[in-house]
Amino acid sequence: MKKWIAACIIIIPLLEWYVFLQMIDWIGGWNTLFLLIVTSLIGVVMMRFEGRKVLEDTRALIEANQPPGRKMLDGLCVFIGGIMLVLPGFVLDVVGFTLVFPLTRPLYRNLLLKWIEKRMKNGSITIYRP
Repeated sequence: MKKWIAACIIIIPLLEWYVFLQMIDWIGGWNTLFLLIVTSLIGVVMMRFEGRKVLEDTRALIEANQPPGRKMLDGLCVFIGGIMLVLPGFVLDVVGFTLVFPLTRPLYRNLLLKWIEKRMKNGSITIYRP
């Protein structure tokens, strides 16, 4: 896991810098800066809207005495996507939008479910019931 984190810390900024320079060549410096600011603002608005929606759905499931597991994973996806949208960079914005957008969020949720299931099978995650 530490190797993946170290690789991401090195690779993601280099990739973002490359895409940023390509965008400057393609649409110009001021337009690139404007686009970065606009995507961050749109991301914040989407994160607030989708986050509120996920919270309401989670509350409704809890009040109906149903487990809110999938909705909580949706909330995690919206949170992580929102952080990515606030950080500057076009690659992070694309991933962030797909995490926040309701039609693409199930792809990430399914990946998280498979990861959690794998961790539970090998004993890395233990669930205690009261």
